[in-house]
Amino acid sequence: MYEKIKLPAAFWLAVERLSLSRFMLIKEADLPLNVARCDARITTLQFFKLWQALENSRGKHVGIEFLQVLDRGNLPPSFLVAYHAKNLRDAIRRVSRFKTLCTPEELLLTEDKDLLCITIKWPTEQLKPPRALIDATIASLIYLAREGTQQLIQPAKLDLNRDTADVFTGFINCPIHCNSSENRVYFYQKDLDLSFPSYNDELLKILDVALEVSLNQQSAGLTVSEQVKWLLRRSLTAGRPELRSVAKELSISQRSLQRYLKNEGASFQALLSETRNQLACEYLLDSSLDIAEISYLLGYEEQGSFFRAFQEWENSTPTKWREVHLNEALKVRK
Repeated sequence: MYEKIKLPAAFWLAVERLSLSRFMLIKEADLPLNVARCDARITTLQFFKLWQALENSRGKHVGIEFLQVLDRGNLPPSFLVAYHAKNLRDAIRRVSRFKTLCTPEELLLTEDKDLLCITIKWPTEQLKPPRALIDATIASLIYLAREGTQQLIQPAKLDLNRDTADVFTGFINCPIHCNSSENRVYFYQKDLDLSFPSYNDELLKILDVALEVSLNQQSAGLTVSEQVKWLLRRSLTAGRPELRSVAKELSISQRSLQRYLKNEGASFQALLSETRNQLACEYLLDSSLDIAEISYLLGYEEQGSFFRAFQEWENSTPTKWREVHLNEALKVRK
């Protein structure tokens, strides 16, 4: 739910173990060099760009290769806690709860009598994550199952939202369904109760307290306006979001939502315009997106409507704004 994340040190260590320079990777991703700082917080779009740069630099297998070189001893507490869980079921639930502290994706869990399904969701539906990032997320769950139980656990099946699955050849042996609506990993119920030899109840108690505090701190300052903007970012490509649908997502009435926003000095229409403005500028800095795509991603039915809105926001056309700001970015990097 939170737009910015702090990259764990384990990420950059794995990048270096893949014989890549973090600064060359940042340059390839077309991002500012301060992304490499240990205290830097990055957006989901910047996170995607880093992973796309990894894929461009190392090839399509880099998602699994990344997990192979990842130092488990240097994992952030939000993922380390899973390796000391009681069993695989407990480990997956802990990952699902705490993973957003270090990565932007959410892991949604559903189960029946035979299978546990993990659906991988991202905080933006406008832009698709790089394939290598999806592969790494899936591989992280499989490595957790195998290293935690110390058995060669195979998932029951995979659903992939793409047309190929060759990168998983030799890594897993299970049915893979391509062109699915979502990316999902399924585990057998019989494997979920396999115990972890590294189970450490005392350590879990310490980590759980610290992680719950971090989660509370992460959400404590989130105003209603910020929650609305986050929901708007997720739903713009489905068309112009309505107050009714956002209120439903927040589990409050339309009238209550309007009252909360008014108390914060905001309005739904103003937040919608502000969100579109911010996203428009982010998308225009991505040279791979053309103006028509950006107009669609912002929920405009007609490109002319986007042009008129952008002129009001920035006193410039999208094309001119992009040209000026991309040139400025090039000068800074030189």
